[in-house]
Amino acid sequence: MTAAERLYAEHGLSNVSNRQISEAADQGNNTAVSYHFGSKATLVHEIMAQHGTRIDVIRRRYVDEAKGSTDVRDWIRCLVRPAPEYFATLGVPSWQARFAVQVMTDPLMRALVTDESLTRDSLRRTLEELHRCLRDTVPEQVRRERGEMARHLITHTCGERERVLAEGTAGPGVSWESAADALEDALVGLLTAPTSRRRTITENHPEPTREPA
Repeated sequence: MTAAERLYAEHGLSNVSNRQISEAADQGNNTAVSYHFGSKATLVHEIMAQHGTRIDVIRRRYVDEAKGSTDVRDWIRCLVRPAPEYFATLGVPSWQARFAVQVMTDPLMRALVTDESLTRDSLRRTLEELHRCLRDTVPEQVRRERGEMARHLITHTCGERERVLAEGTAGPGVSWESAADALEDALVGLLTAPTSRRRTITENHPEPTREPA
């Protein structure tokens, strides 16, 4: 799993064969991946689930601290900070954040991983509380769109932070903690930004569906 994560992170999911993973893991049997996991999808899922379980432990702590809060920043903190805090424990170099970028840009793998992550109570609770905090000020469709933007922002920012740390090109003060701070501030702005008048009117008064001629 460690060898697969590194190779997928560095070369992409479609550019790495099971044989390459077996060789990188010093396995004499070139079918070791198929023997242990059956398929690439299962292997990818297992890697993401292993890290996801550890991130979930951290997120539960943040959720407990935010319990009862009506401040959107508290729930954005629950969404944003667990992953960078966990990545900081992996040492340098690490590959999980860059691996996650590859997974989340693959339609099949993204659906597989997203479905699994939403079964985690801490994440589901975080998203529910965010929607509750925003529902009176941001239209539902806008909330969904911004939620997708937030996912991309978190995933790619963490991937880029991991890359510069691994390559030793990070500037002074660049760390996982600073990434978490920047993401928290950015998402507060993104999720709470005023909606344009045009979007508000469209959301509240959608155009009627036209019947085919």
